[in-house]
Amino acid sequence: MALRFAHLAVAAGQIALDVLSRSEIIAREKIDRSPVTEADERIEAFLIKELAGLLPGVCVIAEEAVSRGEAVRAADVFILIDPIDGTKEFVAKSNDFTINIALIVNKRPVIGVIFAPKKSRIWFAGAKAYVVDVHAGGAFASKDDWRELSVGMETPEKLRALVSKSHMDEETHLYLSRFKNLEVAPMGSSLKFCLLAEGRGDLYPRFGPTMEWDTAAGEAILCAAGGVVLDTKGSPLVYGKAEKSYRNGPFVAWRNPSIVQKATFS
Repeated sequence: MALRFAHLAVAAGQIALDVLSRSEIIAREKIDRSPVTEADERIEAFLIKELAGLLPGVCVIAEEAVSRGEAVRAADVFILIDPIDGTKEFVAKSNDFTINIALIVNKRPVIGVIFAPKKSRIWFAGAKAYVVDVHAGGAFASKDDWRELSVGMETPEKLRALVSKSHMDEETHLYLSRFKNLEVAPMGSSLKFCLLAEGRGDLYPRFGPTMEWDTAAGEAILCAAGGVVLDTKGSPLVYGKAEKSYRNGPFVAWRNPSIVQKATFS
């Protein structure tokens, strides 16, 4: 199923690039003051239709539908869609935006797909996590060209923290100050989870607000590669929080679970 989700994300990537090819991208402001574009809405409609055929009867919770007030209550099994994660980056024509799809079973992400159309790279996971180079709308590589992801358990002398390019806040600065030897790398969207899964970073702290569709696919990929995502109580994130409008609390994603002991939440 992870591979089928991956094929859908690659197909949807062509929609993103078609909109991105225009001289100007028009963004509207939603009620929460975040931007939305034609690409967000077209990709979401495409994925909802395709997923209904792939998994009939399984409910889909998608960012733009929720933003429009379409109330869908999560079941034991449901799908989360973020059609453009990093819309601000998309509008700026940056490479740092992704298309995210995740399958949630019993409140936990078990399948995750993150496709970065401008980077021509996709990360996907079920029981195992992989990264593959593929062009938006193009043919998927044979399995011989997939690279299985494993985070590695070494602890480097200098940790690399991946932080949000658009949502860096004082609480994150304070948290990072606990580390004596640290490199900080800002970037957009769910790519931070993907780089952790590739072993190219050590932690991703996020204290500002995120939604479940922002994190589910990335958490599935990172955990399948051997990493972990923990909330302020040291527990994995829980999905399907309709009573909280699918909003997450603070968390830190870690490449190596053993590093967690080196810093804790206040």
